[in-house]
Amino acid sequence: MPKEWARAALSHPAFTGISRAHLGGLVEELAGPWTARCGSVLHERRGGNRRQRPGAGPKHDLVFTDRVAVTLVHLRHQLPHAALAELHSLERSTITRGDRRDPSPAAARGFAVPDGPGLRLHTLADVFAYAAAEGITLRIDGTETQVRRPRAHRPGRCAFVSGKKNQHSMKTTTISGAQGRTLWSGADRPGRMHDQTAMRTEGIAEQLRLHPHVRAEVDEGYRGLANEFPGQISALPKKPKDLEDGPLTGQYGWREMRRRQSSRRICIEHANAEHKQWRPLQRLLGRREHYPATHRAIASLVSDRTAQRATHRKPSTTLVPVTPTPR
Repeated sequence: MPKEWARAALSHPAFTGISRAHLGGLVEELAGPWTARCGSVLHERRGGNRRQRPGAGPKHDLVFTDRVAVTLVHLRHQLPHAALAELHSLERSTITRGDRRDPSPAAARGFAVPDGPGLRLHTLADVFAYAAAEGITLRIDGTETQVRRPRAHRPGRCAFVSGKKNQHSMKTTTISGAQGRTLWSGADRPGRMHDQTAMRTEGIAEQLRLHPHVRAEVDEGYRGLANEFPGQISALPKKPKDLEDGPLTGQYGWREMRRRQSSRRICIEHANAEHKQWRPLQRLLGRREHYPATHRAIASLVSDRTAQRATHRKPSTTLVPVTPTPR
């Protein structure tokens, strides 16, 4: 297939998962860091400044625009490198080298926020500072992705066994706002580690102490944080021991409280579902060491799209007296 045809086909949103306008902006954003990184590698390899004029020397078989498109197609559909190399009439090793290097700049982009074109959140501290400034109630939840099983008798193999899914997995924590927009994704840990432990090792307790006015909605997995910060963390109400023997009104009240709590935090489930539309986060076929960069790159791209969505505001339920019209 001619390279022009392959470039036109693989740049379609059905392959990349993003619009062509978004793809053009992404190429323009990542071109500078990629060029600087290539220049740094060549400078280190030469051991000094270049001796030829700019533009001389061998050319890249896969230009930067095609590298970005190939990386996005691999992130979206997890196509084999051999198939992508056949489309571009190149060797498989060329695609593999480019794909291993290019997710790193995309993973370091951070996460977009609505109504803030130049603002991106990179760390957990940035998320809490943004929530404190905007008065946003955070939604926190963990998600798991099945990964390759480590070899037998390898140290630390059992650390990836998830007690919830009964399979080898990696765990990631996602934070969103009330509209389901991804604000942060990180705390990548082996599947055996508890969700709350992963966030504590990331430093969420310190951020809650530094920002006492930030509120968060969580599930039962973060019960310890809710007990430690009762005024900030809201978890599902625990079932009373004597609920079954009590009156029906108590049972209905407890169920209604859980239903309302679940309704307030369902948006974080929708945010995780948007990430799961990308094949590597359904089941990672590559190396486990590449999972954190892959997940952050996908979450960053999803945040770009969700930040462009219109803000949905709930209508007020306050009763307004209507002035009768004169007859």
